[in-house]
Amino acid sequence: MSSSIQFSPVIQQLFARKSNPSSISSFKASKLVHIAPISLNCSRIHLDFKVRVQVLENHDGESSVQDLDDSPASIELQPVSDEPQFDRVIAEAQQLDESVVILWMANWCRKCIYLKPKLEKLAADYFPRTRFYSVDVNNVPHKLVVRAGVTKMPTIQLWRDGKKQAEVIGGHKAYVVVSEVRDMIENEDNL
Repeated sequence: MSSSIQFSPVIQQLFARKSNPSSISSFKASKLVHIAPISLNCSRIHLDFKVRVQVLENHDGESSVQDLDDSPASIELQPVSDEPQFDRVIAEAQQLDESVVILWMANWCRKCIYLKPKLEKLAADYFPRTRFYSVDVNNVPHKLVVRAGVTKMPTIQLWRDGKKQAEVIGGHKAYVVVSEVRDMIENEDNL
């Protein structure tokens, strides 16, 4: 990725400013960098990265930019398409001592569709210690849906050590569901 970042005139003036006793010695700014969607195997992958930069003046009065955070702003939920893949996801997480959050959804479910990007933003907050996946119940064998105990959509489950530890059934406002999922992840040690 080429790192061509456009700064506002105010920040450009900060770079140009020479050192003087009354100048601000440090300045923090947040900037969201969006990489255009990439087409891969007929699916769209969105890579959103948030980058915080810090502009510092050194002793010579010259300014420098430091990269403070290049964590993703959102992470696309990885789709699970069959039972063997589901078993692999759970087994890999167990081997790595990680948790897995799974959104059980349907492509006709409006609440599911609305909730998914909110969970993708939440996934970025817990990246890489917790993996997030989605399962479209219409595209997997019914046996898997029954095995997971899913009866309503959207259902968000937390899996750890090869077992379902907790779940949130998302029949209410998205911000409430996201808050409940966050609480579920944060409280997973108490389960």
